[in-house]
Amino acid sequence: MEPELASDLFESLGLEALLPEALAAWRPLLVEGLAFFLDRLPPARLGPIVAEQFALAATAPAAARIAALLAHCPTLHKLGQVVARQPALDAELRRHLQALESLPASTDIDALLAHVRAELGHDRRLRLADRALAEGSVAVVLPFSWRQDGRSHDGVLKALKPGVVQRLAEELAILPALGDFLERRGAALALPALDYHSHLAAAGRLLTQEIRLEHEQANLRAAAGVLADDTDVFVPALLPWSTPTLTAMERIDGPKLSDAALPAAEARRLGRALVGGLLARPFWSCSETAPFHGDLHGGNLLLAADGRVAVIDWSLTARLTKAEREALVEVALAALALDTRRAATALAGLGLQDARGTPIAATVDRALDTLVRSGRPLGFDWLVGLLDALALQGASGFGAQLAVFRKSWLALAGVLADLGAGGDTDLPLIGLGLQRFATEWPARLLTAADSRAFSTHVSTADLLRVAADAWPAGLRYWTRLLAPSR
Repeated sequence: MEPELASDLFESLGLEALLPEALAAWRPLLVEGLAFFLDRLPPARLGPIVAEQFALAATAPAAARIAALLAHCPTLHKLGQVVARQPALDAELRRHLQALESLPASTDIDALLAHVRAELGHDRRLRLADRALAEGSVAVVLPFSWRQDGRSHDGVLKALKPGVVQRLAEELAILPALGDFLERRGAALALPALDYHSHLAAAGRLLTQEIRLEHEQANLRAAAGVLADDTDVFVPALLPWSTPTLTAMERIDGPKLSDAALPAAEARRLGRALVGGLLARPFWSCSETAPFHGDLHGGNLLLAADGRVAVIDWSLTARLTKAEREALVEVALAALALDTRRAATALAGLGLQDARGTPIAATVDRALDTLVRSGRPLGFDWLVGLLDALALQGASGFGAQLAVFRKSWLALAGVLADLGAGGDTDLPLIGLGLQRFATEWPARLLTAADSRAFSTHVSTADLLRVAADAWPAGLRYWTRLLAPSR
C-alpha cells in the first residue's frame, strides 16, 4: 500500500475507537498491525477494499468505515463480531460492528445454487429458495423446504461462501510474519511482551475449524445432547441433507434475541437461562469434553416462536477437559481464601507460565486486592478478568480451548448487558453448581476423600480445607482492606 494512501485510509478509519481509553497505549500497535496485514493481501483483494473506502461519503462516520473494512476479510470480520458487544467500546462503533453478526446476502445466488445442487443431487423432495437469507464471516444461509407426511417443513442450508477457503488461506499465511512484526513494534513501544506467535497460531487453528462443516455438525449433536432437557435454550435439529460442505438444519423464524421487543423481566430471565444452558451445564458436568459455544455473538442467538432461544453456528467450540475445570475451581477456592500462592499454583496447573518481568503471583495478588476493595462477591466475572489481566501481562501457556472459553464468557456477557441482564451473570452459574453439590453427598460418603470425580470438580478434602480456611481468610480480608492501596 502506498504510504500516502495508507495515511489517508487510516486517518479516515479512526481506528483508535476500537480500543477504549484504558488500552490507549496499544492503539499505535493496532493501527500499524492492521496496516501490515492489509499491505500483504494480494493486490486483487486490497484494491476493492481501498476503493470502497474512498467511495463512501465524506461524511461517513469512522465506525461505518471500520465495519466496511472488516467485512472484506474473514479473519477481521470474525474480530468485529467478537468485540461487537463489548460495553467499553464506543456505542456507535458497537452498533456498526453488530451489523457484521448477520449481513444481508451478497453472494452470487447462481453459484450458490449450482454448488448446492451438485452436492445434493436432484432430490425431488427439496425446494430451494431463489435468494439467500443472510451471510456471516465464512458462510451463507439458503432457505429450503420439503414435504413430509403431507405437510411442508422449512429448513436452512449453511454453505461456505465461494472463494472463502482461498481468502482465509491467504490471510492465515500472513499471521507468522505479523507475529514477528508485533513483537518488534511492541518492544519498541514498551508494551508487555505478549506471545503473539502462539496467540495468532491458535486463532488460525480456530478459524480453520469454521470452514470444516462436518466438524460443526458433530458439535451440534454434542450440544443438543447437553441441552436436551433445557426448557429455555435449544439447538436446532440437524437434517439428513447435511454433507461435508453443507449443514442442513431446521429453520428458526425469529429475530436476534438482542433485537426482540421483550419485556425487561423476560429479557433478564432468558439471559440467565443462557448462562445456565451454555456455560453452567457444560461446566458442571463430569464429561471429559463438554462443549462450550465459542462464538456467542448476538447473531447466533435467535428467539424462536415458542419463546425459547435457539443457539446456532456451532462451528467453533471450546472443550475444556475435566482437569482444566477442576483447576479453574481450585483457582476460585484459593481466591475465596485470599491465598495468592495457591491460586498461582492452580493457574500453573492450567499451563500458564510467568510473563517476562511479571510473575503470575503478582498479577493474582493485585486481582485479589481489587476483589476485596470492590466489595463484590467472588464470581466468574472476576476469574475471567484475572485471565485477561494475565494475558495482557504476557503470561504464556494459554491453550486454544481456554482462550475460546474466555471469549465465550466475555461475548455472552456483552449480549446479556444489551438485554439488561448483565448484573447477575454469575448467579445462574453458581446456582447450578450449588444444586449439583447438594445431590452429591450420598456419593461422597462412598468415595475417597481426595477424589474429584464429581460434577462440581471438588473433593471432600477440598471442602474441609475451605472450612479450615474460613478464619485465616477473614484475617487476610481485613488486613488487605485496611492496608494502603497498592
